[in-house]
Amino acid sequence: MSAVTVATPAPTSRLPGLVLSFALAAVAFGLGRLMPLVGGAVCGIVLGILVRHFMAPSARYLPGIRFASKQVLQWSIVALGFGLSITQVAKTGMESLSVTLATVAAAGIAAWILGRLLRVHDTLKLLIGVGTAICGGSAIAAVVPIVKPDEHDTAFAISTIFLFNLVAVLTFPALGHWMGLSDLGFGLWAGTAINDTSSVVAAGYSYSHAAGDYATIVKLTRATLIIPICLAIALIVAWREKRGGASDFSLARIFPWFILWFLVASAIRTAGVIPEAALPVIHFVAECLIIVALTAIGLSADLRRMASTGPRPILLGLGVWAAVALTSLLVQHLIGRW
Repeated sequence: MSAVTVATPAPTSRLPGLVLSFALAAVAFGLGRLMPLVGGAVCGIVLGILVRHFMAPSARYLPGIRFASKQVLQWSIVALGFGLSITQVAKTGMESLSVTLATVAAAGIAAWILGRLLRVHDTLKLLIGVGTAICGGSAIAAVVPIVKPDEHDTAFAISTIFLFNLVAVLTFPALGHWMGLSDLGFGLWAGTAINDTSSVVAAGYSYSHAAGDYATIVKLTRATLIIPICLAIALIVAWREKRGGASDFSLARIFPWFILWFLVASAIRTAGVIPEAALPVIHFVAECLIIVALTAIGLSADLRRMASTGPRPILLGLGVWAAVALTSLLVQHLIGRW
């Protein structure tokens, strides 16, 4: 009796899902240009969620969508490293370090306490806390490959962060004038209490040119904290897996290698190897990649499941954001900057 040969199925192509993700990202990019306060990244995730809700992609699209939401996401973080010169932000970083560290600590403590009170689960609590503490969607994107949350948690966290970014852009300049903040004082407040770079720039320059310049550099400095935060989270995840007796535990598997490449990209930028003329192109590529990745995350998110979560994550985001904004002002007052 002859043996029956079973053919191994060919791996499902990623092309359909990638084409869908890139096509929707192109639309989101255009919408972001029309609505700069919203930005292409947020447009991408919202567009992805809506398409998933009303015209859910079939199974043939899923491999490409998963690839875009994970691998392309990591590439976008590495590409962002080329826009961060360590020496460029070192001086401003030292000047703003006390305020930055205080706001990061405030975000972490507020997320932990309020998250427990509101009964928000740990992963979503972490995403909202990290996004508010560091730099919004970019920080959440950097943490996602380490903690591997559900896509709807990622989408919910980014949407929550964006909501309060928009509130800050509309209210911070008026509040700054009411409190009598100097240009540098407002720049420090905006740079440490507003998350997304475009929102920091919008609020800072609406206050004054000097405030906008200072806020942008403070924001870039704050973004470097992605590195130690991701490494710390990776070590905690590794420790939990080892403690839980995971049979496939591997530190090499847990370690966020894309952060290492982020550092390499930043070192290349700092060394001046890349011509200045090429930097806007690299920044454009990084922006496009993150829009593609977040669009794919939106395509993976379940709007009904997000709605069933209720208002608790939004209340958590509000509380953490308020803690960061007030802490920034308090520390400035204590060190004589305001």
